[in-house]
Amino acid sequence: MAEQLKQDHEGEVIHGYNTTKGDLVFSERKRWKFLGLPFTFTKYQIYENDISVRQGFLNLKVNDCYMYRISDVSLKMSLMQRIFRLGTVECFTSDTTDKALVLANVRNAEKIKDYILQAAEEAKMKRRTINMQNIGASDDLDPDDMHIQ
Repeated sequence: MAEQLKQDHEGEVIHGYNTTKGDLVFSERKRWKFLGLPFTFTKYQIYENDISVRQGFLNLKVNDCYMYRISDVSLKMSLMQRIFRLGTVECFTSDTTDKALVLANVRNAEKIKDYILQAAEEAKMKRRTINMQNIGASDDLDPDDMHIQ
């Protein structure tokens, strides 16, 4: 019966079973900046292959992003956040829904940032994908110097 339940809901974690997202690595709630209390309705779940952001109480919005789509991660910590041991992790993605996925006011922000960077690189290597960026190389080329025959 458990196998049937697993097959019916592929992609979800059901009774300890795990499918496409991988194992749950971090689960955090958005916290108030003041005192760092988790009295919000935003939950961040970081899996091996995916990041999920669930927002709302009456109206629920869920946003998922695959790890291989993450190109860069930054960490921001204001003075108030540092006092209450919080941070904001911003993931820059190639996702069409959100170009920047923000995990605001979370504990263990530095560990989460490091994990996401490492997991994103591993996911890219596993899927054999590369992220191409224009670094301005064409700005140095002079069209008069190029001789095309």
